[in-house]
Order: sequence, then C-alpha cells, then structure tokens
Amino acid sequence: MSNTQHAHWSSRLTFILAATGSAVGLGNIWKFPYMVGDSGGAAFVLIYLLCIGLVGLPILVAEWLVGRRGQKNPANSMADLARSAGASRSWMIVGISGILGAFLILSFYSVIGGWSLYYTLSSVTGAFSGQDADGISALFTGMLASPGLLLAGHSVFMLLVIGIVARGVTKGLEGAVRSLMPALGVLLVVLVGYGMTTGYFGEALGFMFNPDFGKVDGSVVLAAMGQAFFTLSLGMGIMMAYGSYLNEEINLLKTARTVIILDTLVALVSGLAIFPIVFANGLDLSSGPGLIFVTLPLAFGNMGGGVILSLMFFLLLTFAALTSAISLLEPVVEFVEERTPLSRIASTLVAGAATWALGIAALLAFNVWGDVLVFGLNIFDLLDTVTSKFLLPLTGLMAIIFVAWVLDRDSVRRELGLGETGAMVWSVVSRFIAPIGVIAVFVSSL
Repeated sequence: MSNTQHAHWSSRLTFILAATGSAVGLGNIWKFPYMVGDSGGAAFVLIYLLCIGLVGLPILVAEWLVGRRGQKNPANSMADLARSAGASRSWMIVGISGILGAFLILSFYSVIGGWSLYYTLSSVTGAFSGQDADGISALFTGMLASPGLLLAGHSVFMLLVIGIVARGVTKGLEGAVRSLMPALGVLLVVLVGYGMTTGYFGEALGFMFNPDFGKVDGSVVLAAMGQAFFTLSLGMGIMMAYGSYLNEEINLLKTARTVIILDTLVALVSGLAIFPIVFANGLDLSSGPGLIFVTLPLAFGNMGGGVILSLMFFLLLTFAALTSAISLLEPVVEFVEERTPLSRIASTLVAGAATWALGIAALLAFNVWGDVLVFGLNIFDLLDTVTSKFLLPLTGLMAIIFVAWVLDRDSVRRELGLGETGAMVWSVVSRFIAPIGVIAVFVSSL
C-alpha cells in the first residue's frame, strides 16, 4: 500500500475550475445547445434547470461528500464510510464501478480528442480552404479509415493527459485548469463576437431561447434529466476523487450551485458561438457530431477569416476535451497510487498506458476491426453503450442511495450546513426524487 500524503486543492476557486472543467466536455460544445434549440428553447432550459436541481445537484454533492469524508480513492472511501456506518464493505463496488467507468470512457474519449487535435492541425495548414462538401467529407472518412492517423492523434492526446495528471493535484490538475479554463472562456467570447457579425445572431438567439412549450413532452423531460445527470461527470468516480482533495471549510451545496451555473453557461454560450455560423451558411442543424467534423469545416473553408476561426474553434474543442480527460484519468490514478507501492508518476504511467492500449481497440473499430462486433456493436460503440447506459447511471444511483439511506442523516445535515427546512428538502430530494429520476433515465435509455 502507498502511504503518500493526500493532496488538497489550494483554493475553492481552483476546485470550482477543475470540477467545471470536468463537466465541460465535447457534449457541451454541440449536444446541449442543439437539445435546447430542438426541444423548446427557453422551455427546455427551465425544465433542464429543474432536473439538474432535483437530480444532478444532489448526486454531485453526494459524490463530493463521500470523497471528502473518505479522503481516499472512490473504492476505499466507499468501503471506509460503509464500515463506519455499520454497513457492508460491499458498497466498495460502487467506487470500483465509477473508476472502471472513467477508465472505459477515457479510452474512447481520447480517440475523439485525437480527432480534435488532427482538425486543429488541419486548420493551421488550411486543409479546409476552398473545399466542397465532398472534399470535407473525404477528409473525415479518410481520417477514420487510417489506423496510423487515429493512433497518432490518440497517442498525442493521451500523452498530454498523462503529462498533466502525473504532476499531481497542485502542479498538474490545478495548473492545467488555471490556464485552460480561462483560455476556453476567451475563445468562446471571441467566437460569439464573430457570430454577432454574421447577421444571424438574432436567429440563433430565437432558436435557442424562444420558449415553445408545445415541443415539451415526456421524451423531452427525460432528455433534460439525462443531460442533467451526464453533463456533471456523475457516476464516473471523478467527483468522488475530486472531493477527496477537498478541505472541510468548503460549502458543498454553494460550490455545486456555482459549478452547475458555469457548466450551463458554457453550454449555452457555445450555442451562441456555433449557431450563427450554422444559420449564416445554411448548414444542417440536425447533423449532430457530424456538424463539428464535417459541416462546420465546410463553412470555415469557404468564409473570410475561416482559417483563424477554424483554428480557434478546434482549439476550444481540444481544451474542453483535455479538461474532461484529465478528470477521467484522475480517479484511476488515485486508485492505483493508493492500492499499490507505485509513486504518483508511475501510477499515472500504468493507468495511462492501460487506457491508451484499450483506446487502440476503440480506434481500430473504424477501420481494421470494423467487422468485429460484440452484441451487434463495434468496440467503440460497445464501450460507449456499456458506460452511458449501464455503469454511469447505476453508479450514480447507488452513490445517492448510500449517502441518503446508509450514512447518518444528522451528520450529513451538519456537513451540508442545513437548517430544519433545508434538511427536510434534502431528505425528500436525495431519498426519493433523485433516485427515481436516475431510474427513469436508466430505463428509458434501455
């Protein structure tokens, strides 16, 4: 066993930046803004905020609380707290499930991070300039068809992640988020500024924020609930690991509220950066992830200043991917470091190398191993499905049940600084509403 001194965040601000950086990922840049526009605009935003308050926030706070009390990796924290509460050490499985989820997600997430790096480089070389739709499409399919190109992007991305995480909490994680998050903010503001010059900014505002309650049905509410859960990096061991570096004086509820506001703000502003370009160029709104790697590059290649805008956009995407990726590797590294005699650097190399190796199988799914199917899914899609539909919701569900039903209620109330009314609201939300919400997301995804 390692006897390393457990690190702590240097300030509440750096913790907020790190937690927000984890929450702000590739999905925020495109998926959430599109969901807003397609599902009732401001009506969807209101439903989403309600869902995030009733489902996302309590689970986020629960995971931080477990981490802070345990002061260890997610598995050990769950085991220690269960033992002290007189419950079975089998609750440790919840922590292991979260760590496994983070490991599996990072393996294929890094492949997409490699795409982003490749497109950043393509922006610099002017590869999109003057291309027609077929040319841009060929660029994307050519990248996917090349194992060497995908391996290079995946490897460079993982090296960046390993390099950051190996430096530890203060120098590594904090140093990265202190530079990457403000840079991400500046890039977003500049891109929104450009969007205002296109003549279609008002159309983007209308698309995203005009309330249309006629579009709101059960599927929209479930989508909002699912987004509220997945956007905050819940069920991945990340927030338990980040919580283990927290000091006692940090108010978990207030901090969670700040992270949720920042995460939602970045997602909404991303829409105001992307959609004016989409409308100005008559692009297909519903092309999902393809919009980022096929449709937008076509627009960038045929507009004035497109090279600069393209570079800024794919840098933004890369920064968002990096802040999420370092948070995904952290719980795995923390587990290896605390369960083995390995140093921080050695633990990071072992965890990073294992993730990188699994990522090779994921990237080969697009070419050499395209015919290798498990339950009808290629390896990339299998990793995505197993984590998003099973591991994450079940881990998040068990975490909130553990805090709400197993831990001493009075000690939780004191730790959260709740009065009588607040404690009653917390009890109802954490014991019933949040678990039911996650179960609904889990069942609907099946």
